[in-house]
Amino acid sequence: MRQATLVLALLCLGLGACRGAPDARDPRPGSATTSPALATAPAIVVAAHPLAVQAGTEVLERGGSAMDAAFAVQLTLGLVEPQSSGIGGGAFIVSYDARSGRVEAYLGREQAPASATPTMLERAPGQPLSRAEAMLSGRATGVPATIAVFDLALRDHGRLPWAQLFDHAVRTAEDGFTVTPRLERHIHGPFPQASTDDVRALFTGPDGKLLRAGDTLRNPEYARTLRQLAEGGAQAFYTGALAQAIVARTTQPPLPGGMTLDDLAGYRAEKVEPICRPLRDYRLCVPPPPSSGVGLLQLMALLEETGATALGPEDPQAWYLFAEASRVMYADRDRYVGDPRFVDVPVQGLLDPDYIRSRAALIGASAAPGGYPHGQPAGAPTPGPDRTSEPAGTTHFVVVDGQGNAVSVTATIESFFGSGRVVGGFLLNNELTDFSWSAGAERAANGITPGKRPRSSMTPSLLLDAQGRLAGAIGSPGGNSILAYVSKALLGAVYWDMPLADAIALPNLVALGSRFNGEAGRMDPHLLQTLRQRGVDVQPGSGEDSGLHGILRRDAGWEWGADPRREGTAGHPIR
Repeated sequence: MRQATLVLALLCLGLGACRGAPDARDPRPGSATTSPALATAPAIVVAAHPLAVQAGTEVLERGGSAMDAAFAVQLTLGLVEPQSSGIGGGAFIVSYDARSGRVEAYLGREQAPASATPTMLERAPGQPLSRAEAMLSGRATGVPATIAVFDLALRDHGRLPWAQLFDHAVRTAEDGFTVTPRLERHIHGPFPQASTDDVRALFTGPDGKLLRAGDTLRNPEYARTLRQLAEGGAQAFYTGALAQAIVARTTQPPLPGGMTLDDLAGYRAEKVEPICRPLRDYRLCVPPPPSSGVGLLQLMALLEETGATALGPEDPQAWYLFAEASRVMYADRDRYVGDPRFVDVPVQGLLDPDYIRSRAALIGASAAPGGYPHGQPAGAPTPGPDRTSEPAGTTHFVVVDGQGNAVSVTATIESFFGSGRVVGGFLLNNELTDFSWSAGAERAANGITPGKRPRSSMTPSLLLDAQGRLAGAIGSPGGNSILAYVSKALLGAVYWDMPLADAIALPNLVALGSRFNGEAGRMDPHLLQTLRQRGVDVQPGSGEDSGLHGILRRDAGWEWGADPRREGTAGHPIR
């Protein structure tokens, strides 16, 4: 059964993005259409790697819930997509309970240790470290949160015993898996973390050479770590030998950090109410700050107010309005969003219809030189300027079980391979560089404070219909580009009525401040010329591409989409 799941997964890798909801055990390429059997309650896993999809479908087949399967997916992604997420990082989760219709959010954001100071990422007063120095330092690692947030969410939504959720990841770590072309590109990548001793040791084969696509990667140390967690529960991560190893690695040079055993033992994930707003015929639900879900909701409201939603993907005006609305949103998001335990985030003010209209009215016939100033929504504090710079790492996946319960998860270790430091076969995050830490940034909403969680662009989302039933789920990796990626897909699928996979495949355009980055090579030359004449000069982007994964219900049934820019696919359990 597992072999057949992988067959279709590999087929979809070749196709790039697949539409509809085929049975993952039907390997016919032509079967990627909406299935009548899935018209009401799809059981599906959509994730960035076929083996992670397989891990989730196995759990669903054993009677596990969507949350059970999501944890199994994450454990496997930390092995097969280690450049993007893992148990040494954090995650945001939005869940839907089919019986009650309730949507809940779980915040598993890494946080600064008690020793953190506003100047901890400076080499001297007023002289910030370079990004490369900061990312590789022991000071960059926040208290990991992935295990804690899934432990919390599974207490509410799990069905299978905790220990049974580790089986696939343990087996794959011990038996090995085939290195993909995307993982090869990161192993041999030009970024600093790829050159650390820990990363090179993790990806060096028996012949002493760095692994290439097609080689087998085994990680027995990760298997041992997972066995510890399976037997000892979540507390085995935050106390005892594993916690000691984490603290020891982060307190080693260069630039040792100040994390302690007390920081680990005291970490708590948080269950909170999501933020939900209308989106055409749907209701869009996202996690609250320190996630940037409020930014996604604001951007979608701006697109409606400007009329971009009434146009279409071939219309240059639609892309012009998308770019300018994005710049307006990012100006507000960057100024005001931070950890609400430490700063007042004016969520209601940012989403107030009158405020949205006032912000949309700033958009004229040509692009504003240099960008837009932040606004003054009701309830806004007066924080200092933001100087956050977010790398483009991370992963996103979606799970729905046979009862219609759903989970949308975005997870990260921050930049590629995190801090480049390895403990127990997994990579530690460098999440604290997601704070605004340049000189003079201590007054920013996202400034460094002990115990504070850095702002995140991660925005896992759920869609509900008018009756409060599950209608879709979506999200993406990509650093601060996440908001542009997800809004583009929602614009195409919800407003322009495109198939979800086609909406995901639309060219990416990220407009922020004075820059316009995007997939210029995939855009129509006439579109690019028209945008350029209006001040939107799209330049090829940098960093990691989008990794949008999602599902959407249409009148005829369910569709799923995996980003053609990555190696994602979907799978279904046997009913």
